[in-house]
Amino acid sequence: MLAGIAYLPLTLFAPVEAIVPEVQAPQVATADAADIGLPSYGASAIAAVGFDGLLARTGSEKPLPMASITKIITALTVLSAKPIDDGSDGPKVTMTSEDAAIYRQYDARGASVAPVAAGEVYTERELLEIMLIDSAGNYAVSVSNWAFGSQDAFVKAAAAWLEENGLSSITVVEPTGLDPANTATADDLVALGELAHADPVISKIVATAKIDIHDVGEVVNSNKLLGMAGVDGIKTGTLNAFGANLLFSADLEVGSETVELVGVVLGAVDHDTLDSDVIDLLADAQAGFHEIPLVAAGDPVADYETVWGEEAQAVAADDAWIVVWGDTPVTVDAEVDDIRLTEAGTSVGTLEFTAGNRTVTVDLELSEAVEDPGPWWRLGHPEIIFGLG
Repeated sequence: MLAGIAYLPLTLFAPVEAIVPEVQAPQVATADAADIGLPSYGASAIAAVGFDGLLARTGSEKPLPMASITKIITALTVLSAKPIDDGSDGPKVTMTSEDAAIYRQYDARGASVAPVAAGEVYTERELLEIMLIDSAGNYAVSVSNWAFGSQDAFVKAAAAWLEENGLSSITVVEPTGLDPANTATADDLVALGELAHADPVISKIVATAKIDIHDVGEVVNSNKLLGMAGVDGIKTGTLNAFGANLLFSADLEVGSETVELVGVVLGAVDHDTLDSDVIDLLADAQAGFHEIPLVAAGDPVADYETVWGEEAQAVAADDAWIVVWGDTPVTVDAEVDDIRLTEAGTSVGTLEFTAGNRTVTVDLELSEAVEDPGPWWRLGHPEIIFGLG
């Protein structure tokens, strides 16, 4: 009698054994390889923000003249010393007779310039706009003198900024790019472009097609590709002895996602040739990205089966997809929990999809409730309840 009294509550209320899932993780097909046609001259490279490494590169691996792409380094170096707060245009700067003399000097050298007169007052943002949109070399000198006091001090500050940001191949000897000794590799210029693209002040300025500025008039962007094929920046450069350059950024729509590209082309014979080659390059890049479906909500990932005959599944809680470059493989890692008595919809694990350095995680939930087998089944199967069967 005592044994029966002990047997009944132990059998009726004992927890059931853990139910181990049988996992069948989904398989993801590999997409087609990408093929980007890069120009044969100079050097070129392209990357996608958030994706590993470069998508493609070609040409010289040695530093080449940057020309006016240098002004991006000038702007970033100035902003590191004189940051512009959100919602602000920065401090006001009064132009001097020295600035007027710089204008005359650079105009005589055939550089791209914008007019300036002593006594005119500009905000820091306006100085950067004139320098970057109109590519005015005299404003690059004036704003760097304002920020650092002299050209020697600016060159030292630019070198320190480049070192701090790991851009070891880039050399800056003056702020405009007029000197061909301002050089960089295509790889480091792409990294520079990513820094500029991420800077809220610079990215907005270089995406501006034209702007009216007091005492200067209409300032028109030297980048004629703005608004074409998703291009939203960054900086042109021209040296007659070397050729035409473009550091560019572009947004590509790939399925439901926007992919941000940064690239550079150096050494084209002219800007018409360069612009045509960049448009072709972007079309190849568009074709090289793929949005791959990973799993649909409700897709089964694992089966549960109890010894008393109930069945349930671990299913994906949501639809998921991933954008990949070319034939980047997608791997799947399924982590599925053991369960006991569990309600439908309970979280029971995750699926993690990985392509390169990108990951997508999907929650798993229980499709059906796993309920207690009931007293009659429990009383008849004590060996299973207690893990002895």
